Amino acid sequence: MTDAERGQKAYFEKMEDLKRILSSLGSVAVAFSGGVDSTFLLKAAHDLLGERAIAVTASADTFPGREQTEAEEFCKKEGIRQIVFAFRALEIEQFCQNPPDRCYICKKKLLSQIAEIARENQMAFVVEGSNLDDNQDYRPGHRAVAELGIQSPLREAHFSKAEIRLCSRELGLFTWQKPSFACLATRFAYGETITAQKLAMVGAAEQLLLDLGFAQVRVRMHQSMARIEVQQTELARLVEEPLRRHVEEELRRLGFSYVTVDLAGYHSGSMNKTAEACGGLCTDQ
Repeated sequence: MTDAERGQKAYFEKMEDLKRILSSLGSVAVAFSGGVDSTFLLKAAHDLLGERAIAVTASADTFPGREQTEAEEFCKKEGIRQIVFAFRALEIEQFCQNPPDRCYICKKKLLSQIAEIARENQMAFVVEGSNLDDNQDYRPGHRAVAELGIQSPLREAHFSKAEIRLCSRELGLFTWQKPSFACLATRFAYGETITAQKLAMVGAAEQLLLDLGFAQVRVRMHQSMARIEVQQTELARLVEEPLRRHVEEELRRLGFSYVTVDLAGYHSGSMNKTAEACGGLCTDQ
């Protein structure tokens, strides 16, 4: 059997596992952000369960508007019932203090609201899009998933991120090559207070880089300093004139005192390195 044939076999086997898991749940409310993982999960659930699968999307102050717009457009295109609700993470005092378990605090509140919406709409389970790759990073939000009894079908079916992208391409989903994205709160070192102004700064800075054609970007904020991450293959372009000067001037206009480039390039979870000095709080238990 060739590598291609083995890959195709694994694809069909995992898709069948996913269908079996979703079928066993009966009806589901998908925590839907419009990202790669939740889009694939929602598509699979709706194709299998029809009206017994709905999308629940948070209109959150920690996500740029483009993400919600894409999520709503996808549901309209696919004919999926979507419920959008307001979620204000900045109203959670502990969240704004940005402790190492910030994601747990936020996700517990967020998923609790989604669970309530699921109950109101007679959906038996809430499902979310964690995959096997998420096990390799510091993910305190997983504790909230476990405590609330939220189901993670993609992880249960042993899907990796690469496999989700492959299956998304087979299903014709535009998200198969969509850059990875995470809540804007992940752009801050633990212990640095999160405010609406700071979220707006990093959101606008990242939008600038996306508009300039960079595929995968992060703008990490260290007090008043911006640390830009792009893919290593795009580092040379970023520092070329006149683009370098344009990016620096625009970020300073947004309020950053210093603008730096991370020579390691984009790497998911880079702020989690600051958790190493936080003792037991930094372990997702």
